[in-house]
Amino acid sequence: MAGLRPVRGATVNIDSGRFGLPAVEPDGDWLDARELVDGAAPRLRTTVTVEHPRTIISRNASPDVPFDRSINPYRGCEHGCIYCFARPTHAFHDLSPGLDFESRLFAKPDAPALLRAELSRPGYLVQPMALGTNTDPYQPIERHWRITRGVLEVLAQTGHPVTITTKSDRVLRDLDLLSAMAARGLASVCMSITSLDPKVAGTVEPRAPHPERRLAAVRRLADAGVPITVSIAPVIPAITDHEIEHIVERAARAGARAAFFIPVRLPHEVAPLFRAWLDEHFPDRAAKVMATIRSLREGRDNDPAFFTRMRGSGPWAELMRTRFRIACRRHGLNRERITMRTDLFRARRGDQGELFD
Repeated sequence: MAGLRPVRGATVNIDSGRFGLPAVEPDGDWLDARELVDGAAPRLRTTVTVEHPRTIISRNASPDVPFDRSINPYRGCEHGCIYCFARPTHAFHDLSPGLDFESRLFAKPDAPALLRAELSRPGYLVQPMALGTNTDPYQPIERHWRITRGVLEVLAQTGHPVTITTKSDRVLRDLDLLSAMAARGLASVCMSITSLDPKVAGTVEPRAPHPERRLAAVRRLADAGVPITVSIAPVIPAITDHEIEHIVERAARAGARAAFFIPVRLPHEVAPLFRAWLDEHFPDRAAKVMATIRSLREGRDNDPAFFTRMRGSGPWAELMRTRFRIACRRHGLNRERITMRTDLFRARRGDQGELFD
């Protein structure tokens, strides 16, 4: 494995081929400067395109996810996690799920206003809103755009419950909102920690914060009264699976109340990107990694079936579940379910600003 922290997660840009679109080349607009470390090549410039959707709440009826609505302030994600299941969505924009996904981003600055309008519609039934289900709401561009902050402000003002999934300690920038909402039973956070090894984390998710920074964020969130879960997702066989018990232990020591894990998923274009990444960074075990993944996924690179897609199947999956359950029991995680209140929701409707249930 290379000693330097990679600049990007994907090693290539690929043509998805699923929508009959022409092959996409890497973005030719390069940064005019980068840190000159051991003669490293110039990196791709991150660009952001403003998107103006007509609605902002996405709905799903998946039986194996614990929410039915979500908001994604951004498309694409600069964290560059090679395993990201959201990568294929970039193909809908005639862009590659590879390097384009992590360098050609879309921001939705109208999200707070759209959210307020959608919450105000007659007949809206409140359930927890999920942030960070597709791409990270606290990726680096949030520092400038602050769209996630705006969405949280609307949810706080209307008493709407929210759950956040992130792998960034930038979530602490909104600790004032989150702690106040959590005190009312309206907020919880899930911190994703894939590996505690900085070298592994630096290649599998190159632009995400250091694992120790994420654990420190878990502690600060817990100390502020925000219910915190740690997600070990994904677990990559022969690369990160040996860390399950250690991550659970560190999460519990940092104040997490719950944890879960998901075996690595490789839908659509993620599979060839992941294989290329393995060949680049872990050539000594690439064949073993893929063989184990196929054993978890019914002999395929990916199993898209409900329920098994999140759990995996076969002896490897059962071994992971057993190890995880024992570790959680030992360290006191998952003793009680984190729940959100829905009875505090009030949405403003009409020009006179009256409050309605």
